Amino acid sequence: MAAGLGTRLRPLTWEIPKPVVPVANRPVMEHILRLLRSHGVGEVISNLHWFPETIRGPLGDGSRLGIDLTYVEEERLLGTAGGVRNVAEWLSDGGEPFLVMAGDALTDIDFSALLRTHEEKGGVATLAVASVANVSEFGVVITDADGRVQGFQEKPDPAEALSDLASCMIYAFRPEIFEYFPGDEVIDFALDVFPALLSHDVPFHVHRIDEYWNDVGSIAEYLQGNLDVLAGRVAVEPAGELVKGGPDEENTVAQPDGWELSGTVLVGEGATVGAGARIDGPVVLGPGARVGADAIVKGSVLLPGAEAPPSSLLVGSIAGRRGRLAAV
Repeated sequence: MAAGLGTRLRPLTWEIPKPVVPVANRPVMEHILRLLRSHGVGEVISNLHWFPETIRGPLGDGSRLGIDLTYVEEERLLGTAGGVRNVAEWLSDGGEPFLVMAGDALTDIDFSALLRTHEEKGGVATLAVASVANVSEFGVVITDADGRVQGFQEKPDPAEALSDLASCMIYAFRPEIFEYFPGDEVIDFALDVFPALLSHDVPFHVHRIDEYWNDVGSIAEYLQGNLDVLAGRVAVEPAGELVKGGPDEENTVAQPDGWELSGTVLVGEGATVGAGARIDGPVVLGPGARVGADAIVKGSVLLPGAEAPPSSLLVGSIAGRRGRLAAV
């Protein structure tokens, strides 16, 4: 699912859709495709709407990643479930279970384990869920002791929450799921399809994950996701050179070009650091990013072409240049 507008991640998504916002110098959707391939998934279809050419451009037909990737464009947004129903014939071919997921989350979920749970439970749907600290930011899933879904709460007050399990928008379905899709053109899984399953007493279940999951739904979550990659909290492959410096800010390591480093910095293609500068990682430098002489950068992301000017200070921030994200 890659057709949404990504409004909560603006201004980054004014120029590109959320699935191709770079995390550790790769489009977040590329991380997902690589993970799917590692679990034996060979065919993927993606719906598009917002700046579709910026997804087609870097990801192409998926052959570079070992995936057969095809696209369906939506002139009008059809909702999360409407976009899936739009390709129901393709997904139902052969009668096998299939995966549906948002194309804009950072995760290293074990898809194979999700599918095993789906087979073992025998329901029409299995929802990947994760325990969250702040339930007021998520829709939570209420289950019985066997993991069968009993209901939902949308962003409940913590004092009234009946669950701490948030839906990761990663699903395993059987083709029979389409029998419970309402006839409206625009439909949503949480608002339309899952309530229909409950009302018809159709069994569906959850698969609780312990792996990393970040929906990259806000600027703060986006920044944290980038830093988590460098800290090794999520098993995805960054793009660029990982350079390790001193163990802490009191013990930096001098670099050949005359700058100092503590922690880890990811240096994208063509990125430069000026003499006398200091980087306290984790820091991500996108392709063509520049850290000026005598600047200090800490816990930040410099997007493609961004600059920390000479003698500047950039801490816990995202720096970028307008017009550069869509050009990558």
